[in-house]
Amino acid sequence: MMQLGMRGCLKPAAILLISTLALGACSGGSSGSGSGGSPAKGGLRLAMVTDVGGLGDKSFNDSAYAGLKKAKADLGADIEVLESKSAADYQPNLTVLADGGYDDIFAIGFLMNKDLAQVAKNHPQGHFAIVDAVVDLPNVTSITFREQDASFLAGALAARVSKTKMIGFLGGLDIPLLRKFEAGFSAGAHQVDPSVKVEVKYVGSFEDVASGKELASVLLNDHVDVIYVAAGKSGLGAIGAIRDTPNVYAIGVDSDQDDLAKGKILTSVLKRVDVAVFHVAQDAKNKKKPSGHLELGLKDDGVGLTEFQYTRAIIGAKTIAEVGRLRQAIIAGKITPPQTREELQNYKPVKL
Repeated sequence: MMQLGMRGCLKPAAILLISTLALGACSGGSSGSGSGGSPAKGGLRLAMVTDVGGLGDKSFNDSAYAGLKKAKADLGADIEVLESKSAADYQPNLTVLADGGYDDIFAIGFLMNKDLAQVAKNHPQGHFAIVDAVVDLPNVTSITFREQDASFLAGALAARVSKTKMIGFLGGLDIPLLRKFEAGFSAGAHQVDPSVKVEVKYVGSFEDVASGKELASVLLNDHVDVIYVAAGKSGLGAIGAIRDTPNVYAIGVDSDQDDLAKGKILTSVLKRVDVAVFHVAQDAKNKKKPSGHLELGLKDDGVGLTEFQYTRAIIGAKTIAEVGRLRQAIIAGKITPPQTREELQNYKPVKL
């Protein structure tokens, strides 16, 4: 099994999630991914609670679900998903699963950190994992990613492709997590071309498709010709605006979004929630349920870029090779991408 990079006491992989419940009573509703009815005795039983973007976001939640489905296919796990329609659903959804006595439960998204902490305290015999937050409890595995690493590569790529020397970052919520994407992207652009301007905007939501499209249009009107879209379901609106505008490009996020607008999405910054879920599920299969903090970066295949399936001719072999060298420099520790705005202010391009 692949060794994953980590901090704290965690050993590669850990934990997760659950199986079938008759979940219809829960306010968020159930996705029909499990076997239904009473959980089967014996085998691995895994489940997850989605963030408010839900399944079908072509991004964060879908990536997590892909890992869960792989656990079903490869490990024979029973799986179940509860979708949250609002933040008010988080604690009820988590509680329904915890009361069922399942093996492990995934909380998908940092917004669930307080609710998960409460449910985990109330169910000390249960085991939980949370993505994008750190909950310091003995029955919780916390999974985070070095989003700034892959975002740095995306920024370098955007700067090289841009004709106007103006590129944009469109985030969902202006929070520390998204600032990792923003800081890495800006630093990567300035690593290869300090003259490039990076314009930053936030939608204020991960669910507002219309506002995502509107803000992307504002950036395009400002002569931005490459936009890194890190806004969950709101990002689908931005991609729609870019699809309809000639000579401009997007960079997708979390899942492989390249085929949402073939030839218009230069690459996608992969945040391999699916990898984390599956490898943690493997540990659950082997009855290992460690706590601690698991952090995944480039060297762990936890983050990365897609393979430029539709855009190699647009990007060019020279730029692709340059991005590859930057990737190796980050893995080797020669470049440390910033993860805050304060670190970005102090970042100086590195001579390689």
